[in-house]
Amino acid sequence: MVFHIRDMNKKDIGAVQSVARESWKATYTGIIPMEIQETFLGSAYSDGMMHKRLEASSLYVAEVSGEVVGFANFSTVKQGNIAELGAIYLLPEYHGEGIGTALLQKGIKNLNGAQSLIADVEKENKSGVTFYQAKGFQAHSEFDDNLDGLVTKMLRMVLSL
Repeated sequence: MVFHIRDMNKKDIGAVQSVARESWKATYTGIIPMEIQETFLGSAYSDGMMHKRLEASSLYVAEVSGEVVGFANFSTVKQGNIAELGAIYLLPEYHGEGIGTALLQKGIKNLNGAQSLIADVEKENKSGVTFYQAKGFQAHSEFDDNLDGLVTKMLRMVLSL
């Protein structure tokens, strides 16, 4: 499959919002109730929040035939030479094509000075946990997260760079 990874721009916001919704629905149905998903996505991926993300972090999109099919969001390198992978999502039909790996590699390549990359993943998100493990992330710790009143079990995974 031919795909292209590039920096996200403001014109991509609607497509990225759509990818986030489709990915969350496919990943979290049966784990996180739809109304909580919608509330979270409406806040975390609002137009205003997307503009803030574009200004404060690194975002990349994956395109197939000119259509955005995935994206990744990396923080800037923080104190302690740590960066965070805030999101990496693909439309479900593009899983297993190497696109997620390419998004991860693009972000890592541009993390100048980072010694480790942190990813927090919902523990029941088996495909997410498996993806991170396959890329060399190690389980570091577990914690509870309150997602609009729903307590979820999170797994913090760390990749040494």
